[in-house]
Amino acid sequence: MAYSDLECLARVIKCEAGGEGENGMKAVASVVMNRVNITYGEYSKYKTVRQVVFQPRQFVCAMETVGGSYNAQNIYNMSLDQIHWDIAEWAMAGHRLTNLGFALWFFNPYSPECRPNFPSAVGTFAIRIGDHCFYNPTAAYADT
Repeated sequence: MAYSDLECLARVIKCEAGGEGENGMKAVASVVMNRVNITYGEYSKYKTVRQVVFQPRQFVCAMETVGGSYNAQNIYNMSLDQIHWDIAEWAMAGHRLTNLGFALWFFNPYSPECRPNFPSAVGTFAIRIGDHCFYNPTAAYADT
């Protein structure tokens, strides 16, 4: 499907953080836009929301299959509400959650604890919002 950048962002917001409340959804949108706007490291080659969202193995919601099985919770199956569009527009207009820093990663640890680094030594824990832990890049990220 040929989704616009706005629709790609709205869909990933719903899919990745639809149950995390407004701040959780804004945090996920912020991570996507941080990746679009970063000028160094691995993500600097991705210039659009669409490129970021569909970068291989980055967002489970952008995968039609996971572990060899169909992923029913993917962006193609999302029914968007106005809040998803509103948050996507908010993020694309340059807004970010200030307590998030410049987070490039998030994940749900399925536990009360967030690990100190993610995905490795290139990201360090910044904040937990809802079920997701968010991570800012370290100096080592520049070499990726």
